[in-house]
Amino acid sequence: MRVFSFHLMPYPALPPDYDGPAWVTVPNRLYDPAVGHEIYNRYLDELVYAEELGFDGVCVNEHHQNAYGIMPSPNLMASILARQTTRLKIAVVGNALPLYDPPTRVAEEFAMIDNISGGRLIAGFVVGGGPEYYSFSINPAHARERFAEAHDIVMKAWTEDGPWEFIGKHYRLRFGNTWPKPMQKPHPEVWIPGAGSLETLEFVARHRYAYMGIPYFHIDVFERQFRLFREACEREGYSYDPLQAGWLTPIYVAETDAEARAQYEEHWWYFVRRLLPGIEITPPGYTSVRSVENILKGLGTFASRLTSWEQVVEGQYAIVGSPDTVYERLVENIGRLGTGNLLGLFQLGTLPAELTRRNLDVFAAEVLPRLRQRFPEGAKVLAA
Repeated sequence: MRVFSFHLMPYPALPPDYDGPAWVTVPNRLYDPAVGHEIYNRYLDELVYAEELGFDGVCVNEHHQNAYGIMPSPNLMASILARQTTRLKIAVVGNALPLYDPPTRVAEEFAMIDNISGGRLIAGFVVGGGPEYYSFSINPAHARERFAEAHDIVMKAWTEDGPWEFIGKHYRLRFGNTWPKPMQKPHPEVWIPGAGSLETLEFVARHRYAYMGIPYFHIDVFERQFRLFREACEREGYSYDPLQAGWLTPIYVAETDAEARAQYEEHWWYFVRRLLPGIEITPPGYTSVRSVENILKGLGTFASRLTSWEQVVEGQYAIVGSPDTVYERLVENIGRLGTGNLLGLFQLGTLPAELTRRNLDVFAAEVLPRLRQRFPEGAKVLAA
C-alpha cells in the first residue's frame, strides 16, 4: 500500500463572532492576506517535509469561494511541489473539469507538472462539489455531461497527436494540439474522488481508474462505498486492485491517547463547526435520483451532525491516539475497506504548525514503518 500526506489548506482565522457558512457566501472581507502569506508558505513546507519523512506522496485539491480550503488552484501548489521534491508522487485530487472552458487548460497544466516533476503526477479529475456550481454560476444539471466531455478532451490531448477536432454538446475545439504532453505514457495515473454518487463509481470502474473515498462519514459508509466500487469493477469484467482505491481520513498521533485528544480536539471542532457548514450544498439537478438515494443512506452520519468526541471515536471519523492506537485502528479499517492507498490529513482546522510537525514526525517514526511491514507490496489488503 501507499501512504500520502493530504493537505486541505484550511483558513484558520475566521472571526469568533462569525457563524455563517464557510462556502459560497462567506464574506471575503474576512480573509486576511497577511494570514494567507503565512499559511500558504507554512502548508507548502509541511507537504515538502513529507518527502524527508518517507511518505509515498502528497495530495492537494481544488475548491472555490470558501474558508474550508483556500486552494482554488491546486495546480499552482503542485507545480511548486514538483520543483521542491525529487521522489514524492504529487496527486492533484483533483481539477473540477466542468469548471474549465476549454478543458485543454487542465491537459496543459497537468502535463507541465508531470514534465517538471519527471513523471510523478497523479492526475485527479472531479465533477466539483455542489457549492462550486453556485460559485461559478454553471447549470448543475449539465455537471455530468460537461465532466464526461472534458475528460474525453483531456485524454485525447494526452494520447493523440494533433491537430484534432472535438465537437460535443458543451465543448467545441477545432484545433486541438496541446503542448506539452505528459512524460508518463500513455498518461498519468488517474484518481477520481467521490462521496457516494453511483455514476462516479461506475465511471471510475469503467475506465479502470482509482476511486478515493471522501472523508467525514461514519466508517460504515466507506465500507459500503468500496463494496459498491468492487462490484462495479466486477460488472466491467475484472477484479478490483486495492491500488484502485484510497481512504482519506484525518490522523493525529501523540504519546498517549489522552494527550492526543487534548492536543487535537479543539482543532477538530473548529473544522467541523466552522469550516464544514455549507459543504453539503446540493443544487437542483446536480445529482441523479438513484445517486441521491445512495447518498442519503450515509448523510445522517456526516461529521457536521456530531455532538461528542465519543461519536468521533465510535464512527472512526478521525484516527487519533497513541502510535499503537493509531496503527491498530488504521490496520482494522484498511482491512475492512480493502484500500491500497491511505490518504492522511495530518493538519486540520486550526491545528498549529508545531503540532502538525510533531504529528508528522511521530506518525513517520512509529506508525508508517509498521504499516509498510504489515502491508508489503503485493500483500493482501482486504480482510476476509
